[in-house]
Amino acid sequence: MTEIQLAGSGGWVNADLTDEQITKSKLVPNIDKHFLASLEKLDTSKMLKHFCKQCNSEFDGPTQIQIEEKPNEAVADGLTLIERGQYTCHKCNSIIGEYRVFQKKE
Repeated sequence: MTEIQLAGSGGWVNADLTDEQITKSKLVPNIDKHFLASLEKLDTSKMLKHFCKQCNSEFDGPTQIQIEEKPNEAVADGLTLIERGQYTCHKCNSIIGEYRVFQKKE
């Protein structure tokens, strides 16, 4: 596990990631920036700290997680969106980043 800072639209989260998650979190392979949105839902036990741009506050530990919906919606041939949610700030409840969970049919 490696500690990586993951950028979100409203802040960032530092989390322990596997090598596979680190690779997946980079949208552009040659740029050393990692993103929350490119990963599925993070395990809260892996979140070490987070920062909210809205209230300009840094916190130890995980964000709050709000499940927006569980649509079970087919988004492509053999791919279903099973959950959509947000990582939110403990202090002001602003959105730090979003996630999507997909299921592949084999």
